[in-house]
Amino acid sequence: MLLYAIIFVSGAAVLALELLASRIMTPYFGVSLYIWTGILSITLVALALGYWAGGRLAAVRGSSAAGVARLAQLYALMPALAAFAIVAACLVYPYLFPVLAGADLVLGSFAASLILLSVPLVAAAAMNPLLVAILLARGGGRTGDAGAGTVFFVSTIGSVAGVLATAFGLIPHVSNFSATLAVALMLALVSLAAAARPPAPLAARGRLGIAAGGATLFAALMLWQAEAYIGRMWPANHGATSWRVEASFRSLFGTVKILRSDPEPDSGRFVRLYFQDGLVQNTVASDGRSLSFYTYALEALAYAYRPRIGSALVLGLGAGIVPMRLAGHGVAVEVVEIDPASAAAAQRYFGFDPSRARVYLEDARTYLRRCARRYDVIVVDLFLGDGTPDYLVTRNFFSDLRRCLEPDGIAVFNTFADLKRPAAYAHLLATLRTELPHLALYRPDWPGSAHANSFLVAGAAALPEPQPVKLDYVPPRHADTLDAMMMRPLMLNRGLLEHGEIVTDARNRAVHDIAESQITYRRAVVQSLPAAFLVN
Repeated sequence: MLLYAIIFVSGAAVLALELLASRIMTPYFGVSLYIWTGILSITLVALALGYWAGGRLAAVRGSSAAGVARLAQLYALMPALAAFAIVAACLVYPYLFPVLAGADLVLGSFAASLILLSVPLVAAAAMNPLLVAILLARGGGRTGDAGAGTVFFVSTIGSVAGVLATAFGLIPHVSNFSATLAVALMLALVSLAAAARPPAPLAARGRLGIAAGGATLFAALMLWQAEAYIGRMWPANHGATSWRVEASFRSLFGTVKILRSDPEPDSGRFVRLYFQDGLVQNTVASDGRSLSFYTYALEALAYAYRPRIGSALVLGLGAGIVPMRLAGHGVAVEVVEIDPASAAAAQRYFGFDPSRARVYLEDARTYLRRCARRYDVIVVDLFLGDGTPDYLVTRNFFSDLRRCLEPDGIAVFNTFADLKRPAAYAHLLATLRTELPHLALYRPDWPGSAHANSFLVAGAAALPEPQPVKLDYVPPRHADTLDAMMMRPLMLNRGLLEHGEIVTDARNRAVHDIAESQITYRRAVVQSLPAAFLVN
């Protein structure tokens, strides 16, 4: 039974590592099409090499008693080898991945995948043909599949168990760094168990015990000191300010960090960052006032085109600043947020009050598809990784959104435009116009900013003339910029719409343009942030 238990654990480790690798790499490389191509390509190549290498080793060792003992030795050693490789990768990636991402995001993601996955997955995959060879030799010339079907069945069921245990047991409760070390420890322990109670005669039991014991000790020590090892990177300096981690919130959708600046010596004032998977989502002063321009822009645009707002739906909670501002004006506000970590962080650290704005913890797409009422204003502030997920920028999504608006209602979008690669934004505009044809575009004048906040106001009916809006609580550093932006909406000319493709659920020809834009943005982010910010 121990032979099958080992292959079950190795199968669990394969999918656990792949899932954790995607989470580890997101803050550095984003979640674009090219990044996932790197992860999946390296995974499949490593598995293929492992199956081939295991088959070659099995053929060389032979089927004699001594050969079977050597096969069993190799089989029991592979998990310990994988454990050593995983721990070594954890030691280097917090410092190496920012360098790789800064050099070349696509090639860097392939290199990062190699570092995290190649050795462990090759070792785990090699165990399948090794076990088949052991079973064949012990079966006295058995024909048929020689137990291969059972081996791959057990390994695959282990993979299912591994991904479930990682997604629901590890990720919501411990850091990705610690979760990866836990996988290493699990692998080392099965090698140690094989050395303690060999499931088959071994060629060198003592050597296996030393290797497995070393891997177990190495992984256990690193897991024990995981927080201390990462903690050495803090405090981190960014923007002439020293930052520390005040809290972390983990869920299936990512890691939310609350970063806090050191207080000013005289006033004691400080700043908090709502930081998720490599991106600053909001900046808030210690008195609860937002320091992020976009929160005031969304509020001002909503009132400019709908001065009397009775009801509003906010898609995407973040720190909860926008819904709380609307609720403060007497608007009946509802919020849709997919990530429970966001709701917990907003309530605990940013003053969000769920009694004043009802929160629905679900996907924005499914909520709009079944919404039972219409809203005067819908604020769309949906981001994951480097941009809005693909299925939330399709014509089908915008159709559902239009159905949830009052006939004269408006939708206000927080978006990003890559001014050097306008094609990606043209796809968004072309798609949005199919369902909400009346658009107004606003963009702050930030010289030298190639990837700029861009705000869209959209409606099914003709938009009214915007009314002057004066928010007297805007921070001085944003007040003039906001006033200037509100006075100069941009015309949707041919240059903005040229080459725009309509994106639907069934057809997305814009995916490569969008991925290129996201990669450019992620590279700029990684190059501007300290390495400590990016470690989950």
